[in-house]
Amino acid sequence: MANTFTQIYYHVVFSTKERRRVLFSERREDLYSYIWGIHRNLGCRLHRIGGVEDHIHILVSIPTTLSMADYVKEVKTGATKWIKTENVFPDFTGWQDGYGAFSVSRDQKDEVAEYIKNQAEHHKKVSFLDEYKRLLREAGIPFDEKYL
Repeated sequence: MANTFTQIYYHVVFSTKERRRVLFSERREDLYSYIWGIHRNLGCRLHRIGGVEDHIHILVSIPTTLSMADYVKEVKTGATKWIKTENVFPDFTGWQDGYGAFSVSRDQKDEVAEYIKNQAEHHKKVSFLDEYKRLLREAGIPFDEKYL
């Protein structure tokens, strides 16, 4: 019997549609708890989740049987259904079409988790768009600003 072993960490980032600032802090922890449940059901290991009004960061390990695209689809779809059913964020209209997914080394894992934990403080100085462009540049990912 063969076993598959992996140790891959992903830093996943996605925004609300049109980067609308609708994920208000009063219910954001409830959203994170719900997303944690989605991860559990998918067999993923959620290491840290955080964000602000217009986007979410997730540090996660996903099973080898789940593609990144399917993982993000499941998280976004499940969270959207919960938000709309519970009317948690009344002005929420959906998530952006795309996402960013960046590999994280084992040595960087704790640093990235701390970064995600401190999103509210971080975004007092830096916008989501500037942060996202920095993440893309640091990862060496070419992009066209009109698609951000």
